Amino acid sequence: MEIFRSSRNKKEIYLKMKLSRTKNGKTEHPFCIKHFKWILWFSLSFYFFSTPLRNNQNHHPKPNTFDTETSKFQHPKSLNNLKVYIYELPSKYNTDWLSNNRCSNHLFASEVAIHKALTKSRVRTFDPSVADFFFVPVYVSCKFNTVNGFPAIGHARGLLSSAVDFISSEFPFWNRGNGSDHVFVASHDYGACFHAMEDRAVAEGIPEFMKNSIVLQTFGVKYRHPCQDVEHVVIPPYVSPEKVRAILSVSPVTGRRDIFVFFRGKMEVHPKNVSGQYYSKRVRTRILRKYGHDRRFYLKRNRFAGYLSEIVRSVFCLCPLGWAPWSPRLVESVALGCVPVIIANGIMLPFENTVPWSEISLTVAEKDVGKLGRILDDVAATNLSSIQRNLWDPKVKQALMFHDDVEYGDASWQILIELSEKVDFSDHRFTRGNSLSTS
Repeated sequence: MEIFRSSRNKKEIYLKMKLSRTKNGKTEHPFCIKHFKWILWFSLSFYFFSTPLRNNQNHHPKPNTFDTETSKFQHPKSLNNLKVYIYELPSKYNTDWLSNNRCSNHLFASEVAIHKALTKSRVRTFDPSVADFFFVPVYVSCKFNTVNGFPAIGHARGLLSSAVDFISSEFPFWNRGNGSDHVFVASHDYGACFHAMEDRAVAEGIPEFMKNSIVLQTFGVKYRHPCQDVEHVVIPPYVSPEKVRAILSVSPVTGRRDIFVFFRGKMEVHPKNVSGQYYSKRVRTRILRKYGHDRRFYLKRNRFAGYLSEIVRSVFCLCPLGWAPWSPRLVESVALGCVPVIIANGIMLPFENTVPWSEISLTVAEKDVGKLGRILDDVAATNLSSIQRNLWDPKVKQALMFHDDVEYGDASWQILIELSEKVDFSDHRFTRGNSLSTS
């Protein structure tokens, strides 16, 4: 090692390591000096490339979950503790009806779909002593009118009453709480009132034996109504997931949409007065008269088996009331990516606490159907892309569809979530009136 001073500044002292050596009068450089550049490059490269690896050893990425602040589809409550007992009723109350294939595939078929899904669900218990709820599987919508083919539900009250007589005589669970923890499905026009005409439905009301129970029903409004004067959950009408998948396999939701406004269904040119009531409160008639010759509106009055292929081609799908406020078009439109235009004053939509209806659909007052053209033009020119982006989120479609098994986030799952919010799991005690969709 040599010590010397700088000639420019005598106060500075430098140290110099002498790494070379002399042999036989020749200066030799060690291996590290000869290949200094390569050693330096390798060392630096190893350092920088290995640093991220070292840092990641203690880093555990968060699981891919929905953010609770921004997603309505987050379910903080688990279904692990929920227990549902399903009554094994004589086959005349349910499975005998399945001999007609329509029983499990028409718009009221949620009564079949829910039973099927619960039967295979992990919430099912075979021990009634630990059950939070008791499901009563009765199919009342599978008797079809021989004239028009529509479901005939005139026998519904008698069939359900017979089922209640059976379970109350064979089991102790109905009598201990007068059926308060028992669950029925009423997927008809006016729910548990079991009639297609509102005046008759209101006059007959909900059967007395069901008034203390929980009803899963498609009918729901945001004002007081005798046909929802019972603990209830508003559920979607049944739409076949197989048919939806078949359409989407050919025409994805993000595909070309060449129909601006679509509606196919009953539209009377001269509406008939039926017991002082007019079908759809004449709303559909007014739409037909106003826009029947408007090329932007694709309005068809006749039936067509392949109408789902028209929905997937449409931008806006009209969902006006019929005899009842709700319609299967709500689910069909959402499932196939067509913006639902809901025309039914005061309607309560399925799973309003979960499905972001205001972000995926439009609501038009019945009195404003004459302005539909201008309203839809304005939306198309402003926020249509935002609505479609929300609508095409797969979680939205999932929430409104029934499947053979309970799938995470699907319609059966949503029902179980709402039921679970009625249970105090500390002692598995059912508490009435917590948070079901009641009005």
